[in-house]
Amino acid sequence: MSSHTPRPTRPASKPGRLRSRTIHDGVIRATTRSFLLALGQSDAEIARPHVGVFHTGGEMSPCNLNLAEQAQHAKTGIYAGGGMAHECPVVSVSDGLSMAHSGMRFSLVSRELIADSVEASTRGHQFDGIFGIGGCDKNLPGLMMGMVRCNVPSVFLHGGAALPGRFRGADKTVIDTYEAIGGVIAGTTAMADLEALSHACLPTAGSCPGQFTANTMGMVSEAIGLAPLGSSMIPAVFQARAPLLRAAGLALMQAVHWQWPLPRDVVTRQALENAAAVVAATGGSTNAVLHIPAIANEAGIAFDMDDVAAVFARTPLIGNLQPGGRYLARDLFEIGGAPVILAELLRGGFLHGEALTFSGRSLAEELAQELAPGRQADGEIVKPHGAPIAPNGGLTILKGNLCPDGAVLKTAGLKSLVHKGPARVFDCEEACQEAVQNRRYAQGDVIIIRNEGPCGGPGMREMLGVTALIYGQGMGEKVALVTDGRFSGATRGLCIGYASPEAATGGPIALVRDGDMIEIDAIKGTVNLQLGDAELEKRKKDWQPRQTNFGSGALWKYAQMVGPAVTGAVTHPGASSETNAYADV
Repeated sequence: MSSHTPRPTRPASKPGRLRSRTIHDGVIRATTRSFLLALGQSDAEIARPHVGVFHTGGEMSPCNLNLAEQAQHAKTGIYAGGGMAHECPVVSVSDGLSMAHSGMRFSLVSRELIADSVEASTRGHQFDGIFGIGGCDKNLPGLMMGMVRCNVPSVFLHGGAALPGRFRGADKTVIDTYEAIGGVIAGTTAMADLEALSHACLPTAGSCPGQFTANTMGMVSEAIGLAPLGSSMIPAVFQARAPLLRAAGLALMQAVHWQWPLPRDVVTRQALENAAAVVAATGGSTNAVLHIPAIANEAGIAFDMDDVAAVFARTPLIGNLQPGGRYLARDLFEIGGAPVILAELLRGGFLHGEALTFSGRSLAEELAQELAPGRQADGEIVKPHGAPIAPNGGLTILKGNLCPDGAVLKTAGLKSLVHKGPARVFDCEEACQEAVQNRRYAQGDVIIIRNEGPCGGPGMREMLGVTALIYGQGMGEKVALVTDGRFSGATRGLCIGYASPEAATGGPIALVRDGDMIEIDAIKGTVNLQLGDAELEKRKKDWQPRQTNFGSGALWKYAQMVGPAVTGAVTHPGASSETNAYADV
């Protein structure tokens, strides 16, 4: 059904899933009514469609702090639209509080736990719709994955970014504090300044305010069609969020009454390309290279790192946003938010305007309705598509004999795109962290951190602790770093992640030795180990996988099931119409 097809009208009597698909006789009907009455619902309210309001609210991080409050506004909108809302908090792991220690192993794992939780609650309770609110890096893709997997009418909202702090007359974020740690170690930053920054950098609830992973995926939610336009860049503490949440609840109930559009009507190949385009146009987080294919997998669409790379290569960088640029989410919000970026891309022919959104209108129609007169590229925060910061996106995929299946580099803000140097090899993040803290590396080195991939970690830790130290020591572009693990969206420098195949499966990164020469050319899109095939084959025969002590629990289960980074590091079969066809349970 195209976005121009007349919308279906609500049937005269449309029973909800909670009642029509699980209540087969009077005994079950009475039991179900008893439980709903005990929730404080009347018989008339029980007859309404029932919607799960999934959020990751709680006191595990500033990103999550006010999401439960935001959920109340969503519930009000759902009720006004004729539905009954069931608040369903789900697990969250803070990337900020799990940084630079073993807890980071659970960050990417939490994405799968969130998607599984949405599925279990939605299918178990036969909800008629899903309203998702997420505010930390893995929450956003996890909730969207659950929506697409369940394929009931859904809407998503990013919980919003924090406001920046102020220090000596300048905006500051948590990345400034991370990098100041490296400055203290290098002797270029005073401990008193580090203490002052730590108190100033994060003054409110909300996600980190740069174009890091949470805000990148917030923009993705708009571009892919699952979120209201203009929603992702509203700061978490702004009261403008309340009416937006209520309006989104009302809009969701329209889709519930129509039973259209469903998430898999929205998340098409065109929508996925739109999502990749907004990441490229804003120099967004490298984590999007994992999350967009993971969402695609839930829709039964094969869309991997190479597909993302093709969009990156043809999309101009127009967003002057941190960490590669100057500005923050609040600044973009003040000139119109993500719709300014999307409209500029659409004008340049870099988006599929006909892609459907959750509202039942096309992306082009939504932009025409949302974007107020005068809300357009200002030339500073957002450049015109004809005069971009760079001719292609701020992210690139590298391939070569070191990572034949691909690796990811954020090029936005880099001064040099070519590097050649000797390998300095570490078999885990902790070993590298200790060496960097003690300055046991040299200018020109290519630092290798391996055994940190999805399976080998397990959990694919991100390396902001290490990269921020390197940058803070003034070595940000004087060395390169290659890992089969991940980077934070706040990472900057010549940092190459997601190297595939990973070391745990015998990928070439497992065979590198100290002193081996490595050549990186982001202009050509290559990263190569300067060794012949015969030597690599000899080393391969001698290689043994690293043993871990994860013999049970969530990490063990994850390691047994997780797939490669290039297809999203998902924990169920690859995308196809057959493997992703969900039985109507």
